[in-house]
Amino acid sequence: MNPRINRRNYLLITGLVCSFAAFAQEKVELISYGDMDQWITREIKESAVIGGNTKQVYAIGPTRTITGAEPYVNQGGSPWATSNVLAKVSGVVKTNTSVFPEARGSGFCARMDTRMESVKVLGLVDITVLAAGSIFLGTMIEPIRGTKNPQKMLNSGIPFTRKPNAIRFDYKVQMSGEENRIRSTGFGKTTTIEGKDLPCVTVLLQKHWEDAKGNIYAKRVGTLMVRYSQSTDWTNDATYEILYGDITGHPSYQPGYMRIQDEERYAINSKGNSVPIQEVDWADEDEEPTHLFIQFASSHGGAYIGSPGNSFWVDNVKLVY
Repeated sequence: MNPRINRRNYLLITGLVCSFAAFAQEKVELISYGDMDQWITREIKESAVIGGNTKQVYAIGPTRTITGAEPYVNQGGSPWATSNVLAKVSGVVKTNTSVFPEARGSGFCARMDTRMESVKVLGLVDITVLAAGSIFLGTMIEPIRGTKNPQKMLNSGIPFTRKPNAIRFDYKVQMSGEENRIRSTGFGKTTTIEGKDLPCVTVLLQKHWEDAKGNIYAKRVGTLMVRYSQSTDWTNDATYEILYGDITGHPSYQPGYMRIQDEERYAINSKGNSVPIQEVDWADEDEEPTHLFIQFASSHGGAYIGSPGNSFWVDNVKLVY
């Protein structure tokens, strides 16, 4: 028998065995309600001064309908919040809906839109703002009282102590076709912001601690950030590796948006106050996280910045171990 053939067969069999072993060892877990098949419909009647219409505002959670302009808290153990909100400003009840359930196969997916939202008083346009659609792990603090510092209304992240290797989900992207973005806060003129508006995914694992004054600090344990620049049809089981520790030397590191304290996020401290999460350093690779933050958004530029017409669909969100 030819020894070269034996050696070749041995290497082939060994490789197959290792591949099957790696495959068998992979563990995939659906994030609670991450199949996007269950949605709560909130039926909210807006104030008469702005039309008095009843609007449907959607949340990810056990299928039910909630009637009335009541502040929403996560239902049924759902870890997901959305950019859909109830606002009460000077007694005026207003809603915004930029995240919707959309039929997909035998179930649903989440659709996030970037769109202009107008408040009309007595038939006249009073305020127009740009609203991007997003879903994230955490909670939204309702009712919204104004347009100042919207990040403070997001309680970002959930307690989490594990270290997944990757995130996996299905997605579809529709780009607006605009080369630049706009910024529209409802006050002053709409301005142009250079650069294409990109749907995005953010995964952060952080190690939080709180001082005696209630300030929250964090080290960055794990990082995954993806931005999409082209329209796509459905891509199933897209899998992205989560990087651990200081990733500034990694080939995929983007200092423009992967850096420490890439943006200001907020969390509720032990005193019940919403305070900034002050991300101060990279954690060592072997450190364990205390919190997980995942966000999908139809625009990447922050509050009131984007391109109307961007849409981002997401389904079957899982963690891979």
